[in-house]
Amino acid sequence: MELTDTQHAILALIGERIASEGMPPSQAEIAKAFGFSGVRGAQYHLEALEAAGAIQRVPGRARGIRLVQPVMPEHPDHEPPAADRIDADDAVRLPVLGQVAAGMPIGADIGSDAFVVLDRVLFSPSPDYLLKVKGDSMRDEGIFDGDLIGVHRTREARSGQIVVARIDDEITVKLLKIGKDRIRLLPRNPDYAPIEVMPDQDFAIEGLYCGLVRPNR
Repeated sequence: MELTDTQHAILALIGERIASEGMPPSQAEIAKAFGFSGVRGAQYHLEALEAAGAIQRVPGRARGIRLVQPVMPEHPDHEPPAADRIDADDAVRLPVLGQVAAGMPIGADIGSDAFVVLDRVLFSPSPDYLLKVKGDSMRDEGIFDGDLIGVHRTREARSGQIVVARIDDEITVKLLKIGKDRIRLLPRNPDYAPIEVMPDQDFAIEGLYCGLVRPNR
């Protein structure tokens, strides 16, 4: 099924919003962006995108849109440069599960239905999911507010690795330092203080940082 120019533009908008905000636009936001008189116009084009296999929709969810394929260029007759193409064997489809604080820990916002297709060579080790960074405490590691970081799910980590950690149901990304009698989570920005894990706190390693992508701003 061939997509119209409007449907290509809507697909591009969905991809941009997932990359920049970690979630797709709502039907009302699509309608407003394209000047439709109501959400029915947005629904029509989303139904066409789903029929074409470009997206999947989750019934009953306001932002239940999943990208099935990478966003195509504005002019589909023009093939993108070889450097911009992702070979099928190198592609990895990752869910964006919420936000992680690069500052003080924030509550995990898990449950997004957003997915992003990326080149697996951007990451090491292989990631299981993405988290959107909030804050700048890891700036000296090149991790900035708004970045999408890849996380390799594991409960084990070595001192000196950058980890995604949970402290009393709060999630943060920091440099792990394991001492003889304490665990510390270190920022990579002198404006922030280290976090010392207290013995009575519920602490767990959720995963290892394994790379990032920076949405266009």
